[in-house]
This record gives sequence, structure tokens and C-alpha cells, in this order.
Amino acid sequence: MTVYAYVDGPLGVMLLVGRLAPGGRAVLRSLSLPGQKGAVAVEDGWTLAPGAFEEAAGQLGEYFAGERERFELPCDDGAGTEFQRRVWRALEEVPYGSTVSYGEIARRVGSAGAGVRAVGTAIGRNPLLVVRPCHRVIGADGALRGYAAGVERKERLLGLEGALV
Repeated sequence: MTVYAYVDGPLGVMLLVGRLAPGGRAVLRSLSLPGQKGAVAVEDGWTLAPGAFEEAAGQLGEYFAGERERFELPCDDGAGTEFQRRVWRALEEVPYGSTVSYGEIARRVGSAGAGVRAVGTAIGRNPLLVVRPCHRVIGADGALRGYAAGVERKERLLGLEGALV
């Protein structure tokens, strides 16, 4: 059963989507921000279940308050291609408060050179914004490039983490 909830935050009202696990806890499949490119939309047959996302809402609140550096949530890892999942795992290894280039992520997943564009595409399809920190990936020249929810939100997240100089 697909469940969803809305959680308010400093970037806007976030849409959390997942499936119920035993005990009524949600396994997070998607976190979308308003106006996000490729954002998930609520579908017929989905169930509004705010209580299933209490843990996620709490951790997001702690993150935005500067009290949490890493999310510890059950997430659905079945989305995406094998290559996308490798890229997304590499994103999860980028420490709080730091940034890496697209080229560095490409190198980490064994796709340097021309693979940088494919890495950028995979990052752009990350279904778990904020939770899976794709905002920590920047251009080789230090420029803030491409964020599905807008570069201004990327800048806010990096500022929150103290990663902007």
C-alpha cells in the first residue's frame, strides 16, 4: 500500500511517499519539494498517513534546526537503475558540511570522463531530496549547478550545513 504525508519545512511543504512496513512505519520512497522538476504527485488509491511518517518528519525537523547531520530512515532502495543506485550510494557518503564535484562522484562510481554527464542525470533523478544529499554536489569550478528543486534551495541547504564560503 502506498502512503503519503505532507511535512512543512523551510523549503516549502514536502511530499513524502512510501510504503507501510510492519508496525505501521513508512519506508520512504520519495521526498519531493514544491515546484521540483520530476516531482511525484499524489495518485488515486494512495492513502494519506501522516502518522506513518512521524520519524521522517522528526528527523527532517532536526536537520533543518541544525541538530542532525545524517538521516537514519528506512528507505526503499529498489528505485532506479543499477547505475543510478551506485551514484545515489556515493551521494550518501558525502559528509555533512562538505561538497564534491560531479566529476568526483563519477570517479567514485567508476564512470570518469564522459560519464560525468550520466552521473549528473542520475543525480537529477534522485527521488529522496534532502535525505539523500544530492545538494552537496557542485560544479568542478565551485559553481552551484543543477538541483531538481532549484539552485536557490541547493544554496539554502549548503548554507544550513555551513558548506558555503
